[in-house]
Amino acid sequence: MAALGLSWVRIGEFAWTHLEPTPGNLSFDWLDRAIEILGGQGLKVILGTPTATPPRWMLDRHPDMLAVDRDGQTRGFGSRRHYCFSHEGYRQEAARIVTMLAGHYGDHPTVQAWQTDNEYGCHGTTLSFSPSALAAFRVWLQERYLSIDDLNEAWGNDFWSMRYDRFDQIDLPNLTVTEASPAHWLAFRRFSSDQVVSFDAIQTEIIRKHSDRPILHNYMGTELGFDHFKLGEGLDIASWDSYPLGFLEDRVTADDDHKFRFMRQGDPDYQAFHHDLYRTVGKGRWWIMEQQPGPVNWAPYNPAPLPGMVRLWTWEAFAHGAEMVSYFRWRQARFGQEQMHSGLHRPDGVEAPAADEIRKVIEELPDRPDVETPVGDAALVFDYASAWGYQTQPQGASFSYFDLVFTWYKGLRRLGLNVDIVGPGFTDLAQYKLILAPGLMAPSAGFLSSLPSFEGTALLGPRFGSRTPDHAIPLPLPPGIPDMDCTVSFVESLRPGARRDLGNAGSYINWSERLEGTATVTLSDGDGFPAVMSNRKHHYVAGWPDDGLVNTLLGTACAAEGIAALSLPGSLRTRHDGMTRYLFNYGPEAERFDGLEIEPAGVAFLSL
Repeated sequence: MAALGLSWVRIGEFAWTHLEPTPGNLSFDWLDRAIEILGGQGLKVILGTPTATPPRWMLDRHPDMLAVDRDGQTRGFGSRRHYCFSHEGYRQEAARIVTMLAGHYGDHPTVQAWQTDNEYGCHGTTLSFSPSALAAFRVWLQERYLSIDDLNEAWGNDFWSMRYDRFDQIDLPNLTVTEASPAHWLAFRRFSSDQVVSFDAIQTEIIRKHSDRPILHNYMGTELGFDHFKLGEGLDIASWDSYPLGFLEDRVTADDDHKFRFMRQGDPDYQAFHHDLYRTVGKGRWWIMEQQPGPVNWAPYNPAPLPGMVRLWTWEAFAHGAEMVSYFRWRQARFGQEQMHSGLHRPDGVEAPAADEIRKVIEELPDRPDVETPVGDAALVFDYASAWGYQTQPQGASFSYFDLVFTWYKGLRRLGLNVDIVGPGFTDLAQYKLILAPGLMAPSAGFLSSLPSFEGTALLGPRFGSRTPDHAIPLPLPPGIPDMDCTVSFVESLRPGARRDLGNAGSYINWSERLEGTATVTLSDGDGFPAVMSNRKHHYVAGWPDDGLVNTLLGTACAAEGIAALSLPGSLRTRHDGMTRYLFNYGPEAERFDGLEIEPAGVAFLSL
């Protein structure tokens, strides 16, 4: 590792069985030796807490600690993440092992950072329908609503005769005859997110009593089960696990042509979206904890990266402000569930192809200045509660909050703009000229009160302000934008392939709304109905725009604000820090920009 030029190593995140082979029988000798060897070579250690993989004997102690799925089936031992966040006994066990780890290694000079657990929410584990979750949910509801009458009012429980007399009558929203109340589901999703946050807080509070080293967690791509902004408030650094090829096959919504074109490179915008998201979650500090170095084992198809892509992914992370990029894994395992997951070495210890690309990045780093992260050209609001609301009530099989937001993000990237992804409590609008808030279900009071004084361009909608925090339709009707007389009179979801044509400007797909009011009609559809209504430079976009309409609206916004937009070739992406423009070619063929020819999987640096 040291010879290759690495400086950080993450260990221990799945090691509970070796740390405590039997209850109370602690074994730190092997980990002491490993840390001593690593430190002896000048390597710094990120030590993971092992709570994602409790040992088998833990189930003998707590046979009811397992999560239960939506169909009422217990999710058993035999893989990982086999616990329910609400189980008090397991919470105490997690606190116990973290206390022992932090007490033993809290001031060790080689242990320079901590990772809590591993990939919260992975494998759909945020929601649990166990007896422990039910008991904790009832307590959470009582603390939130205070009285059962207030809960009934907030949830609209007069409908279908759903009123409750006591909190202990409320069950979890699964296993009902037909759909449960959307307010019930949304409350349960909020509760489940809070359980993840409080579980993590147990660990961070203990670690901080013993160590002054930074604490982080490794988030994932398109993981919407819990509020990362809230969890990030208790951490020092955000990190995430970047698997561009696996995500393209498993999580990116795109047609077969797109997936075929980028199958060895990954989607050109997906990684960048999460870089920008987690930079905010980490309050400006973020790392890559797991970067894909070769084929993975878990996607529907698992091609090898195009030569050069590991270097490109690494440099793109640095261009977005990453302090560190770590690769998973060092050596491919010969056994277990991840045998087919590549590493920097083959199972026999021989270097895999990615090692040379990492070596090249390490050689290049001294010649590049540290990347700054200036305020972006645009702010894009992202809200986990909106995702939960639309998972609960999508109203159309094609509606995905993440995909809607990502549609706009991709448009910003095609214009070569730096993007800051901000949370729903965002109020400092004045630092930006362009703000986008698509699908923001229940805008915060702070965001709404900041809009009237915002002198830049705001693109809001669709479904902006469409629900209260308890998932009721607000009155007056949405969108409720200050100083804009615009009302959504009805909505419809569109079948795949259907469009609402807006002439040369583009089309609405997936979702469309009818508007009324006295606000200025900026765009109309082919039948003469308003499609975009505006007041000054604040615009309500009454549908899900296709790429053509995104280009139209963003082009107009950039012109209005004097934002310098680029005309990038289709597979080229860029980011700048005010001193250097970084260029990344995601395409399988060479691209040209500003006189440069950038080869496939190529990276270029331009001084500004």
